[in-house]
Amino acid sequence: MYRVDLNCDLGESFGRYKLGLDEEIIKYVSSVNIACGFHASDPVVMEKTVKLAKENNVSIGAHPGFLDLMGFGRRNMDISLEEAKSYTKYQIGALYGFCKSANIKLNHVKPHGALYNMAAKDYNLSKAICEAIYKFDKEIILLGLSESELIRAGEDVGLKCASEVFADRAYEEDGTLVSRKKDGAVITDEEEAIDRVIDMIVKKQVKTISGKYIDIKADSICVHGDGIKALEFVKKINRKLKEENIEIKSLF
Repeated sequence: MYRVDLNCDLGESFGRYKLGLDEEIIKYVSSVNIACGFHASDPVVMEKTVKLAKENNVSIGAHPGFLDLMGFGRRNMDISLEEAKSYTKYQIGALYGFCKSANIKLNHVKPHGALYNMAAKDYNLSKAICEAIYKFDKEIILLGLSESELIRAGEDVGLKCASEVFADRAYEEDGTLVSRKKDGAVITDEEEAIDRVIDMIVKKQVKTISGKYIDIKADSICVHGDGIKALEFVKKINRKLKEENIEIKSLF
């Protein structure tokens, strides 16, 4: 029997601005990546999201990103390796405080947005992030893009690593995600996206934007919670996995 984690980025609201359908989507996933205040969220939202995850028996991960609230952490930034380490520790520490006070485990760390995509290609940046996680708690799982430099660095540093795939994103031949600036970067056909997910889990391969198939490892599937059809999409993926006898279970 196949088994996979189904994760979603949550806790991305800020002050009076609400983003996503957190209360509804959390019912259909096994893990959540909670924004830590740099690219999205605030202390009140973080605490509410940790509480929500605990109530729904869902595994919690920190989602550190660039200090770029206006750009939602999706703009590349030129930071030093020292800054990368400090940014990562700072954000993990912030979420850990809410997890500890709620008596729930902080299970994994997944970088966000541009930081995630840059780390996927940059081994030195990845290593700095991974060293920060290891120094904070070597038992925390690193969640990173399958076959990426981030996973390689995590393994080299000594972290437990889980490979992530994306249900609604197109892939380049080198295994990286197609830039959102390019046509076809986001897959809008739900049935196509779900069929791709099954192939990634069972056949361990994915069709790239050029039409070539590449190898891929799927420990966890990311579904985005901020789209117009996000809730229905998550429901359909959850249902299809169960129909295919693929167990949905959080990372450990």
